[in-house]
Parts: sequence; C-alpha cells; structure tokens
Amino acid sequence: MTQDEVHMQRAIRLAQRGRGRTSPNPQVGAVVVRDNRVVGEGYHAGPGSPHAEVVALAAAISRAAGATLYTTLEPCCHTDKRTPPCTEALIRSGIRRVVSAMRDPNPQVVGKGIRTLRRAGIEVDEGACHAQAVRLNRPYVKWITTGQPYVTLKAAMTLDGRIATRTGESQWITSEASRRDARRLRAESDAILTGVGTILADNPHLTVRRPGLRNPLRVILDPSLRTPLKAHVVAPCADAATLFIATDQAAAGKIKRLRARGAEVEILSASKGRIAFAAILNVLGRRNLASVLIEGGGVVNGLALRSGCVDRVVFYMAPLLLGGEDARGVFAGQAVVDLAHATSLSDVTIKKIGLDLRVEGLIAQPDPPTLGAERCLP
Repeated sequence: MTQDEVHMQRAIRLAQRGRGRTSPNPQVGAVVVRDNRVVGEGYHAGPGSPHAEVVALAAAISRAAGATLYTTLEPCCHTDKRTPPCTEALIRSGIRRVVSAMRDPNPQVVGKGIRTLRRAGIEVDEGACHAQAVRLNRPYVKWITTGQPYVTLKAAMTLDGRIATRTGESQWITSEASRRDARRLRAESDAILTGVGTILADNPHLTVRRPGLRNPLRVILDPSLRTPLKAHVVAPCADAATLFIATDQAAAGKIKRLRARGAEVEILSASKGRIAFAAILNVLGRRNLASVLIEGGGVVNGLALRSGCVDRVVFYMAPLLLGGEDARGVFAGQAVVDLAHATSLSDVTIKKIGLDLRVEGLIAQPDPPTLGAERCLP
C-alpha cells in the first residue's frame, strides 16, 4: 500500500463518521499531511456545516503551507450554497498538493474544482482508493446525477425465502441482533418506504428507536388511503414525519384528516391502481432525499424489483423453514420466465449475525441518464 493510499484510507474512515447525517450532501473526509505527519484532519458533519477540507485546514493552522491534502471527493468550486468554495480555502492555505479519491459528479463541480487548483499552481493527483470512495457515496452519486434516490430493499425471511406464515404471522422471524442491524439501516436512510398492506397487518412504527439517531421520513404507498387514523405512522411524532403516496381514488375527507394530524399526502396518477415506482422516486428526489429503504411486503417488494428501481438488497435470513407455497414469499407477483431474465447480484457479501445470515448485494443498473436541471446542495 502506498503512502497516498494509507492517508486516503484514513480520510475514508473520517468520512464515515458523517454517515446518516450529511444527506443530500456527500460523506467527505480530509487529511493534511506534512513531512509524512498528519497535521490536520476533518470530515463533513452535515448540510450547512464546514466541508471536510476546511475543517482539516483549520486543524492544521499554519502547518498547511507546503503540505499535501487528501480528500475523498474533489473539492467544490461553486458558490450557490451555504458554505464558500473549498478551492478558495485550499489556495489561500498554501497547500502544495491535493490528492482526490474521485471527482464530484455534481455537474456544477465535476472536474472544475481540480482545474481551479491546477491553474493556481497546486499539484493534483486523482484516483487513490477510488472504488472505496465511490462505494462510500453511492446514494449521493445516484441522486446528483439522476434526481432519484438510491434504493435499498431490505427483507427478513426464512431460509426458504418466506417473510410470513400462511396466516400472515411474521413477528419475529429473525433475531433481535438482526433487527438492531436493520434499524441502523433505517438511521442511515433518508426515507423508509412500505405499503398499506404492511401497515394494516403489522401497524409498525417505522422508527429507529435509538437515542442519537435520526428517524427517516416514513413513506406509505396507499392509493386509496386505507391507513387507519389510529395507526402508529399517523400518530404525532416530533422526530418522524410521514408522507402518504395516494391516487385520485383517495377520499378528500381522508386526505384532510391525515393532514390535520401532521401527515403529508401526495397525489400521483396511477395505471390499473398502481403508481409507477419511477414517479415515486422522482417525488422523493425533489425533496432532496438521496436514499430510500424499502421495507415492504411481497407485493411492494415485487413491484419495486420489477420496476428496475432497486439498487441494493439486504436480506436477513433466519435458520427456519416454513415450507409450502402458501407461506408468503419475499416477492409476490409473476416471476421471470427463464433464468436469462433473472435479477443478478454483484459485490455480494454474507455476514453471520448470531444464528442469522445477512446477505447484501448490488443490482446492476443501466448508465444514468444525462442530468437535466442542476440541483443545489444545502
């Protein structure tokens, strides 16, 4: 491992401290090194707070002159945000060299920050730990380039792929350790999405329930607004907001009553009673939500997977077998006709959590479309 990689690994670890708090901004870490000694470091803590490079320079004080700064993301150079451009701070500091793990895909920045530094006489090298840096900010990369949030589909199931018995019993298939890990996924997500079927069957809170961790926006797919007004997702909660996605099938009176209880209601068009997942993701993306966790039943899971909108799956598998086709599967609906059309996963990891298995993998997606309107970061 080169010295550049050693210091960039440290910057990546620093960036991870902002996990679950920086969205829609990226997670960024920075390290200032002079004479092979770390003299300053920092990370981005959230929208409106100083960027990682500025924090690291402030920690280095006068020792930044002639030093090298390592950053997990290309320094910003645009001004239409709450914090000044990092390129200006770097030029003023006397930094001699900048090492950037990846370019910022934001159309307002991509390549421009690096060109600004080079024009000022600062040496810039790119690509150290590039793959790790991209992995760190998958939600940001998708949101800033497509306008849609990064989608993770999470499910708890038996080894034979069943999420409930034939009578609908599902609590609890997996262990408490797996459920704690799943709540961490919630805390790292901007929104958690489920269908009205899950609300009616389980009446979940859809919150993190851990001090110090934020609750995501609760998004309920409920075309005709069948959710009871006494449901937990409707009950006032200062730390957890709720958005209902409905259609014109929803009664005006029910919309009014939900809004009176503090919930939001978004009306979207539907085809055969179904709302297109792409339309839902567009709504969430416009709200600056960069990541969505789907915790649905078989119907929602199946629709999401077949829509092509899912980027990642996380499955918690308990050492149980329900057996029989009448137990409820993780995906409902019609299956593919042949293996050639099966959804394949890459970067698969398997981790043991107590007696359960946590299986994670990425779903290959087509290249993102060319970005139309630019988005401004907080």
